[in-house]
Amino acid sequence: MAAAKGRTNGFAIGITAAVVAVLIALVGVVVWLNNKATDPGAAPKSAIINSETGAVTTGTGKDKVAVFVDFQCPVCKQFEQQYGTTLQSLAKDDKITLEYHPIAILDRFSQGTNFSSRAAAAAYSVAQENPDKFLDYLNLLFENQPTENTPGLTDQQLIDYAKQVGADKAESVIKAGTFFKFPTAQATAHKITGTPTVEVNGQRLDLSKQADFAKLQAIVDKK
Repeated sequence: MAAAKGRTNGFAIGITAAVVAVLIALVGVVVWLNNKATDPGAAPKSAIINSETGAVTTGTGKDKVAVFVDFQCPVCKQFEQQYGTTLQSLAKDDKITLEYHPIAILDRFSQGTNFSSRAAAAAYSVAQENPDKFLDYLNLLFENQPTENTPGLTDQQLIDYAKQVGADKAESVIKAGTFFKFPTAQATAHKITGTPTVEVNGQRLDLSKQADFAKLQAIVDKK
């Protein structure tokens, strides 16, 4: 009986150890999956990119305007049509510092193709490989913005538009999807829930409020 009991206890201990090992392995898998899901991926690098904040910068003026855009967002296109040319011109003349943040929050509106992430990643690819062509590429993407709830532009179309503005060096980076995760990670890091989101000198504006709109208008009136 004692021997049988000893064998039983040994069996129970063995089962317990096996269960513990399985649980430890499962915890490891869960941690790995969570880390993978929140991994910001590769960060773009060039003289005009802040790899931590995701800002693509032009101009050196005292006043800083930051614009967070999603290339799938129709209101972003409207904003660019109304203010983009003026803001970019002011930055070119160093009257302001203009920061663009290509982010992705509207992937769900591209029928599973993740167009927002792909387009923003392509924009970062151009900013890294052909920084002097970034604004031209941004403008061209908005000019050719696909309608929401469509598949959006293909990777080849994104590459073709890059070549159209002279950003030929970006082709391989766009094709590889190198920065695919970065735009979503930046949207989360900056707590962006809607686009366009505009900041003037570090203050996030609510453009539905007259006082905040006046701050943006004061910048635009520098022209």
